[in-house]
Amino acid sequence: MTAHSWRVLGATGFIGSAITTALQARNIPVTPVATPRLASPATTVHHLIGHAHRLESVIDYLADSFAGADVVVNAAGLAAPDQTHQQSLTGANALLPVLVALAAHRTGVRRVIHMSSASVQADAPVLDESIRTAPFSPYSFSKALGESALYRLRSQWREESGAPQLSVIRATSVMGSGRRTTRMLARFASSPLSSVAGDGSAPTPVTSVTALAQFTVAVGEFPEVLPPVILQPWEGATTGSVLRDAGRRHPLQLPSWVCRAVIATARTASAAAGYRYGGLIRRLEVTWFGQRQVPGWAHENGVLPEPHVQEVLRQAHLALGR
Repeated sequence: MTAHSWRVLGATGFIGSAITTALQARNIPVTPVATPRLASPATTVHHLIGHAHRLESVIDYLADSFAGADVVVNAAGLAAPDQTHQQSLTGANALLPVLVALAAHRTGVRRVIHMSSASVQADAPVLDESIRTAPFSPYSFSKALGESALYRLRSQWREESGAPQLSVIRATSVMGSGRRTTRMLARFASSPLSSVAGDGSAPTPVTSVTALAQFTVAVGEFPEVLPPVILQPWEGATTGSVLRDAGRRHPLQLPSWVCRAVIATARTASAAAGYRYGGLIRRLEVTWFGQRQVPGWAHENGVLPEPHVQEVLRQAHLALGR
């Protein structure tokens, strides 16, 4: 499929702006769409979709914004892994994707790509492209709920001619200049505390926003039917290489059992505090242990962006001295 026109929600955000830039670099017409502020008390797919159907004015606004579009990318949302206000997270990360899908269905959009997060699978030994989720925090729950609702709509519309094709891209641990998470990683990597579990050879899903944007454009233009879930491809990073690139020093190699004990203790403390530090603990766990992922759809179809993670991490280290 060749896209004639794209719409991007969240076009001024971290991921949305990178996608917009990648589209413009390829001379693909793209229009940003302002994102409505939403909140929802829904905790199930049934209630979430019901809530969305009641927001007729929001659906009308989005449908008008999507008129003439071939592909809609929802890169909006609340990227706040440490936030605990569930209704705001659910509104931004679960209700909005449903409203986008309903508006796209009304307008005749051919493809909707929802940017989700690999955090929906939490600490699974291997990230994959199944619809299985195991959220561990209010943030990851909201992202998982949004995914589940889109799967429900995709199933309902499966036999309907003219219905939009709904697909989820699960972004992994995305780094980029100006992102707080990237700055935090660079500071850690540059400090005497920089460390990994074991020898640092474990693969890690740390990736670059540049590659994610290029990948999203390629997915949107893919001429065949897309699966419901697509995992952002691995860029070849390991736990050791990430810290060397971001800190320009060799990390300490800690015994794995020590690191696991620290993570377990931290999780117990976080649970007592209402899971407030779940996101931070998970970032430390990935930094120490990494996480494997399946090659998946991208490898099977040869849709692999050029790796940029090393470049992004080295830029982050240079930025610390400015």
